[in-house]
Amino acid sequence: MYAPQQPILILSKNTKRESGRKVQLENINAGKTIADLIRTCLGPQAMMKMLMDPMGGIVMTNDGNAILREITVQHPAAKSMIEIARTQDEEVGDGTTSVIVLAGEMLAVAEQFLQQQIHPTVIIRAYREALEDMVRILQDEVSIELDRSDKKRLAEVVKSCVGTKFVGRWSDLAVRIALDAVETVTLSENGRTEIDIKKYAKVEKIPGGSIDDSCVLRGIMLNKDVTHPKMRRYIEKPRIVLLDCPLEYKKGESQTNVEIVGDQDFTKLLQLEEEHVARLCEDIIAVKPDVVFTEKGVSDLAQHFLMKAGITAIRRLRKTDNNRLARACGATIVNRTEELTEKDVGTGAGLFEIKKLGDEYFCFVTECSDPKACTILLRGASKDVLNETERNLQDALHVARNLMLDPKLLPGGGAVEMAVSQALTNKQIQGPYRAVAQALEIIPRTLAQNCGANTIRTLTALRAKHASHPAADGPCTWGIDGETGELVDMKEKNIWEPLSVKLQVYKTAVETAILLLRIDDIVSGSKKKSDDGSGPSPASAAAGMGE
Repeated sequence: MYAPQQPILILSKNTKRESGRKVQLENINAGKTIADLIRTCLGPQAMMKMLMDPMGGIVMTNDGNAILREITVQHPAAKSMIEIARTQDEEVGDGTTSVIVLAGEMLAVAEQFLQQQIHPTVIIRAYREALEDMVRILQDEVSIELDRSDKKRLAEVVKSCVGTKFVGRWSDLAVRIALDAVETVTLSENGRTEIDIKKYAKVEKIPGGSIDDSCVLRGIMLNKDVTHPKMRRYIEKPRIVLLDCPLEYKKGESQTNVEIVGDQDFTKLLQLEEEHVARLCEDIIAVKPDVVFTEKGVSDLAQHFLMKAGITAIRRLRKTDNNRLARACGATIVNRTEELTEKDVGTGAGLFEIKKLGDEYFCFVTECSDPKACTILLRGASKDVLNETERNLQDALHVARNLMLDPKLLPGGGAVEMAVSQALTNKQIQGPYRAVAQALEIIPRTLAQNCGANTIRTLTALRAKHASHPAADGPCTWGIDGETGELVDMKEKNIWEPLSVKLQVYKTAVETAILLLRIDDIVSGSKKKSDDGSGPSPASAAAGMGE
């Protein structure tokens, strides 16, 4: 009788296996390499990277996540480092560069302990303990509450986020756009606040003009023109109907054959189609709208009927655009024209107009009375400028959103890292725990490096400031001015960061370091040698890197 066997890992001669310390040190080196690549992108004096993609396109950015998304790496540890930048971007939208730099440093400080033959589990236990203390210190000791209604303070926090990016030169404009957009899409019902930037704050990029021309529209903009040239292109206080059904006769799903006996049958067939379209249009005309938007097509006949009734029609909208329109003007999206009633008509918009921007026509539904969705219109000199501006603006939008949902602040400019590092050092625990405190100093050190200050002198002075700060006065808010490299009080300089971003940075960085220290084996199976015996295939050569 056949007995099921345990699965066996067969290591053939072309399967590569590395284990123990060597792998851990290799993983640390991979993490450090990724961190070194990103390090110059931190702070207000950050450098930008220019990346070429395989198709020959270029990306210019200093957003950690955007850079790592474009590069291809072979080493598995480096891949997991790239993954954390994406996680950070999805969770809180900002701090992608910081999280990579910090994770790389957390791995770097563990190297000395591995070389002293300390077991990784001991290091991991100390890291875990340090992380718990860091989170507690951030939440209880260093953070300060923010009043959501204090617009000036909110603007300062978003400004310190935007200040490190390409849009920093237009920071006031970017801050205003971010706060306006978030305020517009904020929806409070039954004590629950929902801020969905992805669905309801659309960024439209139109090359031409200058960045100063960018704005938040009190309504929606679509890249569409009217279907018939005689239809009205400017309507004040429009009554809007939104449909997601076609205004044309029903086509067969697959090939449909119709047998016609006499010539009068063909006339009958055309007449039926015409009656069907006329009935659809009558249902719409009955509610007296000015504009009809539909996600599907509008036949020539329907255009004719609607135009005679003085109704403007726009076809083939995206589902997402239709949802935004519904939120902005208060209309309900209707599936069947028979079901149209007065309450489905949107009357919240103040103006409908078609404008030409650049060489394309755009449809604007603006001056809405209470829009819960908006379009951010970005103008700029070239596509590269627009793409980078959009990336920066997304970070600013996320920061504004995080502040609305969790209104707690921390001092920026490396002050919070230094304060947490000081608090961990004061606990007098040696070994890996102390190393975490040292690793945190990489953020202020990198800020000083990137603006050309004397790193050692600046850091020593900052450490002394934090050590001599009396505990009775609350947390020490001294940090490094990223523009000049001098020590300044962040409270006076008004540089603040949201607590949610910093918490996510610390958790992600330490947990990634723990994950990579846990690995003691990399087994990479590779393809068999090619048939002609001319050595290993390219795939197996690449797999040696641990693909």
